[in-house]
Amino acid sequence: MTPATRKRRGPFDATVKSTRAIRDGRRIVLEIPLIGEMVPAVLLLPETKTCPPAALLLHGYGSRKEQMADSVGRALLASGIASLSIDLPLHGERERSVEIDAVRNPLVLVSQWRAALAECGAALEWMAEHEEVDGHRLALVGYSMGSFIGVMVAARSDHVKALVLAAGGDLPENTPFTRLVRTIADPIRAVRRLGGRPLLMVHGTRDRTVLPEQAKRLFEAAQEPKELRWYETGHWLPDSATRDAAAWLKAKLR
Repeated sequence: MTPATRKRRGPFDATVKSTRAIRDGRRIVLEIPLIGEMVPAVLLLPETKTCPPAALLLHGYGSRKEQMADSVGRALLASGIASLSIDLPLHGERERSVEIDAVRNPLVLVSQWRAALAECGAALEWMAEHEEVDGHRLALVGYSMGSFIGVMVAARSDHVKALVLAAGGDLPENTPFTRLVRTIADPIRAVRRLGGRPLLMVHGTRDRTVLPEQAKRLFEAAQEPKELRWYETGHWLPDSATRDAAAWLKAKLR
């Protein structure tokens, strides 16, 4: 569809739970329809007279949407960029969406991984049609697990114009059944499919969860334009990395 004929969505296909003013804009807690399920989310919208660019924010393992919204999202808001943070499957308000015993089943984990990819793609579609953001200037920011999901989602979606991967990388060297796992999740293959879209990677030099070597392998596989910035820290990146990523995205989404 062309921009003139594309359907634009307002808040009416979502269930808004709360809206409040915050510094630089509004914080909206809501549920949005993704692949037949209402998914908990936080939408941050800057105060602006024109439709701002926006980013989909994906949290790490064991985290939740608020962690991204209240850190990365607030930094983006200060730069005039809207953001949507969602609870990924089995996280946040969706932690009990599958029985605990079922989580130990590899088939369940694979199905949840695929569900996450599909939902994130649908979230980008939802953002692209939202009346209060510029659907032609969308980005994706992932942290740790969110980076692994994010690079695969970006490879599949033309909506993503720029990508930030924080504490992300390739699979570990000694991943069991590596060839089989790569049929389901292959960051290297995904990053090669970005087609020259801008990529920023931010990583800790002392990260022992996602090793620096993993980040280097992914970065080397990516096309230009790309940038890898190092911080003297472990898996938890400093506020300066968040601010740097926000400034980088602001420049790329002009």
